[in-house]
Amino acid sequence: MFGNLDAVMKLRKAWSTFSGNHPKFAQFLGTVAAGKVTEGTVIGITVTYPDGRTLDTNMKVTQSDLELFESLKVLANKNS
Repeated sequence: MFGNLDAVMKLRKAWSTFSGNHPKFAQFLGTVAAGKVTEGTVIGITVTYPDGRTLDTNMKVTQSDLELFESLKVLANKNS
């Protein structure tokens, strides 16, 4: 039981560090989450490497994705 609590605490600390290092991105994620992502929403990501190469992809959100997101929200709220 305490192993899970340790993992959650480490994750919270890592998120705090990440959001401190990248406040605009963390705020963006919060805004997207508050906007009620629905089935059919397309999420796209582009990665640009220092040498200029890019890699991009996108995904169309499914009902099972929404169920996963909701489970993560419940878990996060349970441990806050």
